[in-house]
Amino acid sequence: MQLKLFVFILFSSILTVNAQKTDQKIMERAKKIHKEAITIDTHNDINVDNFTDNKNYTTDLDTQVNLPKMDEGEMDVTWLIVYTGQESLDEEGYKAAYANAISKFEAIHRLTDEIAPDRIGLATNSEEVRKLVKQGKKVAMIGVENAYPIGTDLNRIKEFYDLGARYMSLSHNGHSQFSDSNTGEENDEWLYNGLSELGKEAVIEMNKYGIMIDVSHPSKEAIKDMFELSKAPLIASHSSARALCDHSRNLDDELLALFKEHGGVVQTVAFSSYLNTEKDDAYEEASRKVYEQKAAEMDLQILPRDTVRNFTDEKRTAYYNQISKIKSSAKPEIDKLKETVIPVNVSDFVDHIDYLVEKIGIDHVGISSDFDGGGGIEGWQDASETLNVTIELVKRGYTDEEIKKLWGENLLRVMDEVQAVADDLQKS
Repeated sequence: MQLKLFVFILFSSILTVNAQKTDQKIMERAKKIHKEAITIDTHNDINVDNFTDNKNYTTDLDTQVNLPKMDEGEMDVTWLIVYTGQESLDEEGYKAAYANAISKFEAIHRLTDEIAPDRIGLATNSEEVRKLVKQGKKVAMIGVENAYPIGTDLNRIKEFYDLGARYMSLSHNGHSQFSDSNTGEENDEWLYNGLSELGKEAVIEMNKYGIMIDVSHPSKEAIKDMFELSKAPLIASHSSARALCDHSRNLDDELLALFKEHGGVVQTVAFSSYLNTEKDDAYEEASRKVYEQKAAEMDLQILPRDTVRNFTDEKRTAYYNQISKIKSSAKPEIDKLKETVIPVNVSDFVDHIDYLVEKIGIDHVGISSDFDGGGGIEGWQDASETLNVTIELVKRGYTDEEIKKLWGENLLRVMDEVQAVADDLQKS
């Protein structure tokens, strides 16, 4: 009996040691790949209030992305987003949206030109990205989420290109003057059954100047129109696989097949409800009760997301500051909750990468977070935890070259292809 117990203990110890050695090897390899790769996150929202002399990304703000967090997680490139919510399709709405967009362009330029030019630079092509990374700097790039600020003046597409925009989506949550939105699925209500005539012209202009067309928010029919019209590859800046999570923001197999046929890249997004809605709903319901109880104790109130979305920037900022205090106070209770109700995590995220790679190939898949815009999952809650994604990819058996493609090389290649199309169109 004693001999059997001894053998069992010895065998268990050997298994433990071997597991530790395996984990150490995985960690060492992941760190090596992560350092060598150009890590690109294609979707991070911004608030212009965080781009001032007194409050900016040089310090560890209460944001998911800033320079200290990027340094800690070795995230090289952040696509900072010029986002404008959908309002009325008239001159008054376009004018306000344009002013909002310009304020965000100016904020990004202020960061790279005035606040921290020694730490982060603005890149507009793959060569500039590689140059800045080689210099040891972080890289900012600019994406436009919703072409609504363009109004009906297509000359603004060139203006936005000159300001540094290198991708743009033609709609967001709600139909724009250019395109139906995925949100039309809710009530099966559409304006154009795809792209409007102005939207079709916008595709031609974006091809002409080298702005990547982002399909993450438009409707399925609009996306199909874009594939048919565009002479350049398309991107989905922050979308996942609909076969794994049936959300209208994700891409179904028919659309994925078009990416495989026409090229481009799908940037898998670490947005919990787009990865596993059932799991996310269960966790959200459980955590909501914890937060509401804590909010009541603090004499604060948690509001519906749609309500907050309609706030002014100033009011929204104040509200999120309150939410941050509630979450900080509730952290011990939330940590305990996670032991029994598992939140959407990095493993769920890489499940989508696996699926996309299987469907459309390693050359057409990338990575995004939607940080500071609702994104973030257990294990990759902010830029400081970026290495965890690489660790999971190593565990899944991806090669060094494949991981580098996923993290940035695919996106950089598509940028080059889009610019090559633009150069040819301008010559002709």
